[in-house]
Amino acid sequence: MTPKKPEENPDNGESKIEKEIEEQEEKELAKDIVDESGRRVVGAEITEEMKKAYIDYAMSVIVSRALPAVEDGLKPVQRRILYAMDKMGLTKGQTVKCARIVGNVLGHFHPHGDVAVYDALVRMAQDFSLRYPLVKGQGNFGSLDGDSAAAMRYTEAKIEEISAELLSDLDKETVKMLPNFDNSMKEPETLPAKLPALLLNGATGIAVGMATNIPPHNLTEVCDAILKYIENPDITIDKLINIIQGPDFPTGGYVTGEIEEMYKTGKGKLVMRGRTITEESKGKTKIVITEIPYMLNKASLVEDIAKLVQNKKLPEVSDLRDESSKGKVRIVIELRKGSDYKFTLNRLYTFTRLQDRFDGNIIALVGGHPRTLNLKQIISEYVKYRQLVVTRREKYNLKKAEQRLEIVLGLLIALKSIDEIVALIRKSANTTEAHENLVKKFKLTNNQAQAILDMKLSSLTSLEVEKLKKEEKDLEILIEEIKKILGSEQEILNVIRKEVLELRRKYGDSRRTQILARVREIAEEDLVQKKDVIIMITDKGYIKRMDVKTYKEQRRGGKGVIGSGLATGDFVKQMLTCNTHDYLLLFTSKGKVYWLKAHEIPDAERYSKGKALVNMVQLRDETIQNVLAVKEFSDYLMFVTKKGIVKKLKLEDLSNPRASGVRAINLPADNSDSLVNVEPIKEKQEVLLVTKKGQAIRFNSDEVRVMGRASYGVTGIKLNAGDEVVSLEVLKDSKETILTITEKGFGKRSEIEDYRITGRACKGVINLKITDRNGQIITSQSVTDKDSVIITTAKGMVIRLNVKQLRVMGRATQGVRIVKLQQGDKVTDLTKVPNHEADVEIEKIE
Repeated sequence: MTPKKPEENPDNGESKIEKEIEEQEEKELAKDIVDESGRRVVGAEITEEMKKAYIDYAMSVIVSRALPAVEDGLKPVQRRILYAMDKMGLTKGQTVKCARIVGNVLGHFHPHGDVAVYDALVRMAQDFSLRYPLVKGQGNFGSLDGDSAAAMRYTEAKIEEISAELLSDLDKETVKMLPNFDNSMKEPETLPAKLPALLLNGATGIAVGMATNIPPHNLTEVCDAILKYIENPDITIDKLINIIQGPDFPTGGYVTGEIEEMYKTGKGKLVMRGRTITEESKGKTKIVITEIPYMLNKASLVEDIAKLVQNKKLPEVSDLRDESSKGKVRIVIELRKGSDYKFTLNRLYTFTRLQDRFDGNIIALVGGHPRTLNLKQIISEYVKYRQLVVTRREKYNLKKAEQRLEIVLGLLIALKSIDEIVALIRKSANTTEAHENLVKKFKLTNNQAQAILDMKLSSLTSLEVEKLKKEEKDLEILIEEIKKILGSEQEILNVIRKEVLELRRKYGDSRRTQILARVREIAEEDLVQKKDVIIMITDKGYIKRMDVKTYKEQRRGGKGVIGSGLATGDFVKQMLTCNTHDYLLLFTSKGKVYWLKAHEIPDAERYSKGKALVNMVQLRDETIQNVLAVKEFSDYLMFVTKKGIVKKLKLEDLSNPRASGVRAINLPADNSDSLVNVEPIKEKQEVLLVTKKGQAIRFNSDEVRVMGRASYGVTGIKLNAGDEVVSLEVLKDSKETILTITEKGFGKRSEIEDYRITGRACKGVINLKITDRNGQIITSQSVTDKDSVIITTAKGMVIRLNVKQLRVMGRATQGVRIVKLQQGDKVTDLTKVPNHEADVEIEKIE
């Protein structure tokens, strides 16, 4: 009978598979195209090919280049460098040229560029890049200033002592060995890694579609956390966070931010700050930067600070020096005399990388696959890996101990019957026959028989016999201990615990980076020095800010100094003193209020006309009538109009104005009345209204009830025909006097008690006798002997004088000449300087 063909045999599975493969190949070949030259063009879908090629590339970058392994905390290039150096015997003794190391790594393990390998080697030797450097470098390995390392032909290196903990037990079959790129030798998949390097030195790497950014940590804290985890594997992350307080950067400084979130989720934004101290020298304050944030180029920091000084963003800095020496940072920022260092320090934090961000992103390879890890998972994976390594190591040790015990037992048997063995060997024709005879007669193993044949004559002494017996006992004890370790998971954990304790004892050190509870976000006010300034507003709507000390005090009758470079036809309408941190409420002719910060007003010189208000607030067919400086939105405001209408409003009603303004007083729509002044007031305080024709009224503010923003007000003073209110004064102290000034530069002081208290809506009493000689009243101010005032004229002249120079007079007098005016000039405003400014000794000018 003719047998069936294999492909027709239904039981022949292999033939069916072969047939299917052939059919598939025929289908694939059918897709191929043969071009004119006879070459076959493979038919393939380009999108699928591109997708496959890109995925292959991405996985290659992720696994073989960018991400560290959680097991040993190293990237492939770092692992290969250490392994190559270990194979070269660079754990002890002399350093060798880095070019030799790089060549060895390239030739045997890492088929990439020499620059990449050398850069990785350099970074492993930098004590400002790694918290615990893995390579000991000799020569120029770069600096904090961004200087690159010398060429590899000049530098030398060897393995640091701490790196030996990563390589320990590598020769005991503890890790999987893989063929290198040309299959000529083996390299480890991961190192045994007794050291928890991933947390200690962190890692930074950009892969395809993912990146890792793990901060370094303190070895003592990491070891303590591992020990606590071994004691209690169910320990919570919160308890681990209490042990590992936060990152510990090699450059020190401070750190805060989402530390807890990073440890719990694997992602978190940290804030790093450099460490600074202040020094005093010859009345000047110096800010000294002693530690800088991690991965910051010190030279770039100094350059950035210098640019800020040049651009006048650090106005208080008078000198900048880099006094750093090897291994010690010292950047000296010298401030001008009397400067507040906090203002400059806040600007440094805001405008330079002295305060920097670290975006924590804990991604590592776990078993060759990328994973986002939290703190407990990292420690758990470390312990799990060490359990595997210790188990493999102990199995190797057990195997070696048992092999040695077998040999020792064979040698002891031989020594007991040494004469017979010698005779047997002599009778044998060759070594093979002697080996077989020993195995048969003495029932030895092949290994024992070979050991006897290899035994030296010197081993026949009685001393050697005793050594072998002792070695037998020691080996039996060792084997028992190893079996005990391998027989219990807890015993393996105890071994790991002892190793971690030893690591902490040998390499543990104190923390370098201080953990801050939090860093308050730097507000705009923190960038502005707190000082008294003068705000000047002109009739045409220009505003500027100047230091109070710009104006020196003069004697009565002085000509003053040029206070502002005004545009043609413009004059100073209002001048007030305040602090740079105060709020400014700008009240308009239509009764609306706008809100600004004093420091937002442009700082200008005396000769500058300032900045147009329309560029700072959204004015619409209205002008600024009054500006009020407010520190806190509490108590009340008292309003007064030209027609003598007064209104009382809660200040908190104006605490949240909109950009388009908020209505503060509801003035008539026909513009028949306008706002004159607004003053903060408390309950039971008295107010004084002054008119331009010399009348004044004093009454208790409680006679005016609190109203809402939409109200107009009530009558404060009854006016004569052609008269109008020019001033509102809140009387705070009976020791104050009322200083009144006229448009022609005359003025006088009168006691408050000279103005009798009347009810609201009366005509009041005479304040100053108006004549053609002194002119109409411009304004009044309540002052004391400690105050000084600044008087402004329409032509921009400014005089500052001490109130003490003006004697107190009666109410109905014409006053005395206070300022000598030029022809055609007139007084436009009077503003009071704070008392502590008047106490400063100022140069007097006749």
